[in-house]
Amino acid sequence: MRNDREQILAAIRKHPLASHARPDERGGTWIRYESPAEHFAEVLQSVGGTCQRVANAFEVARHVAELPTYVAAEQRCCDVSLPDTAMVAAELDWNVDLDAVDDPHRLAMLDFALLPGEFGVAENAAVWVTARHVHQRVSYFIAQHLAFVVPYDNMVHNMHEAYERLSFADNTFGCFVSGPSKTADIEQSLVIGAHGARSLTVFLVEDAASCGMA
Repeated sequence: MRNDREQILAAIRKHPLASHARPDERGGTWIRYESPAEHFAEVLQSVGGTCQRVANAFEVARHVAELPTYVAAEQRCCDVSLPDTAMVAAELDWNVDLDAVDDPHRLAMLDFALLPGEFGVAENAAVWVTARHVHQRVSYFIAQHLAFVVPYDNMVHNMHEAYERLSFADNTFGCFVSGPSKTADIEQSLVIGAHGARSLTVFLVEDAASCGMA
């Protein structure tokens, strides 16, 4: 076995590849869209999610109350500021307080989570999420159904622009989420909700301040 390995490596070494300078990513002409938010919504739908443009926190609350995934959920959490008024208070019931959860294992039965997203990427409908405003970051992955609130104006065209916005100086948690969990490894059949959330709804809110988001 070792002799075979050495023969393979020796054959590879006989055909070295010419070295090339790393391209200057800052000078590239990357893909851009006439309407980044509209393209984001189209791509999100194609990967199994849904996107809704809303004006403010009141509309977020109204749409959440109508989501079948929220209505059917037994355990629900919210880490987004929503209006506590008679118009929505009777319809929304958040019975899991993430700030009071000290052990993430206690969220194993979490059904629905409404969480903040920092910004969206039109190219692949990815949402950048962090633990900056969420006490238990596992809630992004352990909930059966997810809903993100993303400022409408916080939309970039492509991943190159997205990475320019990232900062790792504080060594904090962050990742991109695009659509619900899915896999097509088994018999090339697409399965939604294979490893994580079974659904994802993204609310692009015009008045982000009404949701407590800058």
